[in-house]
Amino acid sequence: MTLWYGGVLTIALLLFGVALFFSVQQNLLQPVLSEMKAQTTQVEQQWLRQTPQSCPLISTGNTPDRPFSVPEPPPDGNRFRAPFYFACYDSTGVILSLDPRTTGTGSLSNPDKYLNSALALKALSIWKQNGQTEVTDTVDGGQNVGQIYRYASVVTDISGQKVLGVVQVGRAVEDLQSALQVLRDLLLVLGFITLLVATAGGLFLAGRALQPTRQAFTRQQVFIADASHELRTPLTLLKADAELLLRGSETLDPDDAELVVDIMTEAEHLNNIANNLLQLARLDAGKQHLEQDVVDLSEIGAGVLKRVKTYATEKRLELKVNTSAPVLVIGDKQLLEQAILILLDNAVKYTPEGGTITLRTDSDAKWAWLEVVDTGIGIPPEHLAHLGERFYRVDKARSREEGGTGLGLALAKSIAGLHKGRLHIESELNGGTTAKIIMAVVRAREVSSI
Repeated sequence: MTLWYGGVLTIALLLFGVALFFSVQQNLLQPVLSEMKAQTTQVEQQWLRQTPQSCPLISTGNTPDRPFSVPEPPPDGNRFRAPFYFACYDSTGVILSLDPRTTGTGSLSNPDKYLNSALALKALSIWKQNGQTEVTDTVDGGQNVGQIYRYASVVTDISGQKVLGVVQVGRAVEDLQSALQVLRDLLLVLGFITLLVATAGGLFLAGRALQPTRQAFTRQQVFIADASHELRTPLTLLKADAELLLRGSETLDPDDAELVVDIMTEAEHLNNIANNLLQLARLDAGKQHLEQDVVDLSEIGAGVLKRVKTYATEKRLELKVNTSAPVLVIGDKQLLEQAILILLDNAVKYTPEGGTITLRTDSDAKWAWLEVVDTGIGIPPEHLAHLGERFYRVDKARSREEGGTGLGLALAKSIAGLHKGRLHIESELNGGTTAKIIMAVVRAREVSSI
């Protein structure tokens, strides 16, 4: 919940910060652009009025000591004052003249940084494509000037068909960029602090909100463990009494003997449920002791397969083993045997007579796995996501007939998780099932160092 809250807050802060930054940038640069457009318009008008028509910056009256006159911006105009320049280009993009001047203090330097034909050529290209006469960009004017915002406009004759040249004006905007950089840094710092405080507060509130849930879950675990433990003794006695009655079955009415058999079956079923619940409760509570031994999945799988051989033979199932060289993992041998037994038991239960069950083990550079593949009835796709949930059974009627409790896969999944692995199941209706336990592999060369 805290991660979701933090993620949503991060996205909201990011969107707000980006919107604010670009809004301020637009508000700062728009007056500059308007000023440059106004001054460029005056140059264009004088270009068209001169005879012959030529850029006024290169007219005979525009000498270095009396440059082309450009009016100062009004006092209530852009509050940022910085050096700017004018330049003229011919219809091929070749520079004709430069008229540097100052509307504030300081002067432009390093003209090679900003006096190039790139923007003029771009303006001419765009004009040829769609008739647009204006284009802008930003270039680096060097260490002493900083960023220069440039605006270029194509000058055409009165008919608008013939290109006379290009007027370009540039203005140093380092003052604006500095203000934007301060704003950007401020947004980043405030956003980080806000996110940090909100995440810490979210963790605190989530902990307070989930405390009753944790207490209820803990009480539930204790109850399940205690109930399962207390049930085992009477169930064991009930089963023992039923077995004792069956020893004298010749003295019992046939119907009574059948009832005693049913009692034994149900007692065994309940005993399995109690044992599984007790072990799941221990796993949930972290009280299940886990041995840390280097074990061979191939060896464990082959041993468990022998234990179900008789059961499989009764159903006329073919058992196959396809194991590679030793597949070493770190884990508890007894728990892994129990998980593998659950997978093989399910495969035998739900594979029709004449089917095949194959046990395979293999590994790669990082993972080791053991999989049980059967040719059984398969599982519908809509049930796959729920496998491993407690008491969840795909076919409740058939599971009940086979003695299933809906806890086997949940227990196998918990055992795999306890070993920092996972249980993966793939199945297709009437196409068999593949159940795979995946764990971290241990290379033979690493065994000596463990």
